Amino acid sequence: MVYRAPMRSRRDGVPPGVDRALAEGLCGVGGTIDPAPDDLDDAIARVAAGYAERTAARLGRFAEVPDGAFVWTRGGDGDYHLGRLAGPWRYDGSAAARAVDLVHVRDCTWTAVPGQEVPAGTVRAFARGGRNFQRIHDNGMGAQSLAVWERWG
Repeated sequence: MVYRAPMRSRRDGVPPGVDRALAEGLCGVGGTIDPAPDDLDDAIARVAAGYAERTAARLGRFAEVPDGAFVWTRGGDGDYHLGRLAGPWRYDGSAAARAVDLVHVRDCTWTAVPGQEVPAGTVRAFARGGRNFQRIHDNGMGAQSLAVWERWG
């Protein structure tokens, strides 16, 4: 499975968190909670209460994606990056994470990918817009992402 990770808050006016995530080796989603949750179950319950059930369900799905899954994002410069998730969910309550509302995070190893190497399904997934972490359902994305990773990762 391959995912799209815009790493933008669902709240208007919050700057994108993608460049911070790339620099810190993270992949994440928003949903700031105060005080920090005790664990994932607590986070999901509090996101459901403070935001919406759908937002909480997205958080749960993000946390359940297996390590090693491919993730595509676009930096602030518009360049594409391919990553592989490399750790469990955790809450980052730091001021820097809260400033961009990218607080529900997982470790991720990222590599920049030249534009001509980006699969068409990735380009289409980002062209649709949106701020959700979501699976890219384009045929062949797994094999294409693996080939890109083997070349550039």
